[in-house]
Amino acid sequence: MAHRGRDLMTATTTTTDQPTVVCFGETMGMFTPTSSVPLDSAQAFTLGTGGAESNVAMHLAELGHQVAWASAVGADPVGTKIIDALGNAGVDTRWVGRTTDAPTGLYLKEPDTGSGAHVFYYRNGSAASTLKIADAAGWPLAGARWIHTTGITPALSATCSALVEHVLDHAAEWGASVSFDINFRPGIWTVQEAAPRLLALARKATVVLVGLDEAAVLWGCVTAADVRALLPDLPYLVVKDSSIDATEFMRAVDGTETVTTVPARKVVVVEPVGAGDAFAAGYLSSLIVDASSAERLERGHSRAAWALGSREDFRPGLGQRMSADEPTDPAREHERAFELRS
Repeated sequence: MAHRGRDLMTATTTTTDQPTVVCFGETMGMFTPTSSVPLDSAQAFTLGTGGAESNVAMHLAELGHQVAWASAVGADPVGTKIIDALGNAGVDTRWVGRTTDAPTGLYLKEPDTGSGAHVFYYRNGSAASTLKIADAAGWPLAGARWIHTTGITPALSATCSALVEHVLDHAAEWGASVSFDINFRPGIWTVQEAAPRLLALARKATVVLVGLDEAAVLWGCVTAADVRALLPDLPYLVVKDSSIDATEFMRAVDGTETVTTVPARKVVVVEPVGAGDAFAAGYLSSLIVDASSAERLERGHSRAAWALGSREDFRPGLGQRMSADEPTDPAREHERAFELRS
């Protein structure tokens, strides 16, 4: 029997506050060689955690936001490790269910030894893949200002796909905006399956983040404007062109469109895994507090650059925003500008 319900949930946080942001999706145990060698040559591994939505949650918590991660893990040591890691990072984990009927998902990450980093998933039948619409009824979605998920979740199972669509369809009723990071993962579904489904879900969101390389594979897009043509009515669309730049398309209520492009930072890349999640968190944090378009993109680049300097999916230590979950304080703009330049 699957163990669901808040009385059976494990949490390392004690806050009773309503979270400002709720992120939901799968987090797995991540095995990585202790040295930069191919997996088949590795003699020792470290066990960490990895998940796009929980990465965003940890970044947002570090930036000072009240953020919860909702999901399910197995009643196993890996599930406990994930909950502890999120809780220790300041994320509210009260809405993480545990089940004895399915294990926590796992994946192996091979370091970049010359041909890029590679991941191998072992997530079929995982606890998170059993998530369904009924689970969302117990999550603190009504009252949250923002809900964040990705295109990974609908690939996990039919019930997960229905859950994502349900949240997107009802978020406005709950008073929440939804950010949807496309995050296409060819290892868990095909382009033929993913392309129409991700486009349909994206059209229901408030904010969509997508890499131009993803959009090229999924929908044949060549430019950021091509992506906008597919998603013309979104209030916010962010197209990231790898190490070149990121472009935000913002549509006002009166239909006025503003396009802002900010170059990416030039950094030495240790490993690219997790950089997209860091960008999403930096961008969303600034959007939540009503920062300008340029600052939103700058802060996305800033956190992505920080993440690129580590082999970890989540790299802590970049520091907290001066005022989270509140509108920008004009009196401190000079300090914020200095932080962006540094």
